Amino acid sequence: MTGTDEAEAAATAADEALYVLTAMLLTPAQFPSVLGDDYPEACAALDLGPYAQGYGLVLGQDGTGARWTVVVDDVSLVAVAIASWDCGMEYDLSPDERSVVAALPGWPLELAIAAPGVPAPHDPAPDPQGPPPLSPPDTSQWGPAQRRLGADEIALQWTAWREQLSDDAFLPADGSEAEEVAAEAGAAGEDVDAEGGSVAEAVAETPEVSEEFAGASEPADPEAGPDAGRSEQPADSEETATGPGTSGVRWVLEEARGYLESAPPVGRVRSAFAPGGARMLRADGPGWSLVARTDDIAFILLDDDPGQVHPVGRGAQLPALLEALDAMAVRPS
Repeated sequence: MTGTDEAEAAATAADEALYVLTAMLLTPAQFPSVLGDDYPEACAALDLGPYAQGYGLVLGQDGTGARWTVVVDDVSLVAVAIASWDCGMEYDLSPDERSVVAALPGWPLELAIAAPGVPAPHDPAPDPQGPPPLSPPDTSQWGPAQRRLGADEIALQWTAWREQLSDDAFLPADGSEAEEVAAEAGAAGEDVDAEGGSVAEAVAETPEVSEEFAGASEPADPEAGPDAGRSEQPADSEETATGPGTSGVRWVLEEARGYLESAPPVGRVRSAFAPGGARMLRADGPGWSLVARTDDIAFILLDDDPGQVHPVGRGAQLPALLEALDAMAVRPS
């Protein structure tokens, strides 16, 4: 090989080298929820089959700055890299070529970082024989992707959200006089809050909570009557069974109970570690997301109720529902 040939080969290798920016897991128990309500749906977004063992996704740029997503079947390698980075440790993630399942143009998620010393991130030149470049789901308007991102945020910042709600904000379930007073207040469309302010205002004042999801509705009791907590609406308005408010919350809880009778697609119900021996539970379905701690309350988000977060008190039935969902949920290995 001549010197010119060697230089050309080196330049080609540099262009084809992948500068790794980040990585993530795509498994039944852990996947970017923005891509779908369940594992098969998330895989379909990348035109991948729902391989039971899952995949690792490595996102980076080549020497020309083009975006690439490398899919590997060495899930353990990617998991170790992610754990190392989370601990502030360096880790050179270099998957073996034999583990590469696909090299997909584009990125399935938006990244705010770029590789140094190469052109700005851009999609590679179109390949008539290859798949179109991946692109992040549209989250500019409220919809399934934005709803799932909101549920992700609540799970990550559970304490910040939970602290906005005093115990008095939930309807007690012991048949006490306080329950009757709270139920009457809820039926009148009033916020039941110990400090006299609305729950929506309390959450909106939390700096750690993003503005998109600051409008939390009043807490709902899964056993409350059909009008509990519902504000009066204009005569010409109509609330559907899947619409906002208490009816939407009851609909979601019924959908979640349905999972106990008929198993949903894998990944619809996931369970992760939470402090104190509890579990952080996540359930999704067409049009809704639920985030809960098995020892605490739940939060519900609805496609039909843009930007709203509905806290659900434990009541008499929620604890058993959460325990049953946790028992059937997939968990990180």
